[in-house]
Amino acid sequence: MRFRLVPLEGGKTVDLTRDLTLVGRKDDCDLRIDHKSISKFHCIIAKLEKELLVRDLGSTNGTKVNGQRIRRAILNSNDCLAIANIPFKVQITNESPPAAFNHDVTLMSQEEEEVVVAEEVVEEKMGEKKGSDSDESRVIPKPMDKINDLPDVYPSNP
Repeated sequence: MRFRLVPLEGGKTVDLTRDLTLVGRKDDCDLRIDHKSISKFHCIIAKLEKELLVRDLGSTNGTKVNGQRIRRAILNSNDCLAIANIPFKVQITNESPPAAFNHDVTLMSQEEEEVVVAEEVVEEKMGEKKGSDSDESRVIPKPMDKINDLPDVYPSNP
């Protein structure tokens, strides 16, 4: 199965290649979203057999699935996942996933994106290679010892 997040406000599609993907603003996150509305450690996304599980990590601006603020939820294909106010469409297909790597997501205009693409083309032609981070220093979270008694969604406002 191939699991992807497609930014609805422009940007590159994100392949979720790890079993657990930590999402946030800090450099240590697997999926780094450099935006002020994103918490340092915002949420974690776990790959299941044919779906994803998202768990908010007590973020300030919350995580929403199909418009509903959640603490944890199952994500299916075509669901809308909003990390703070950054919306993504969930894509789950039977394709083979690409190799695992860290992602940095930066929201930019079409003009800025064209400049970045042009710079990448120049770098390729000049033979410059960017180094990749080692996965050896990653900390794998321990499983929870007890069941979380909190409800999965926040109560509706009256």
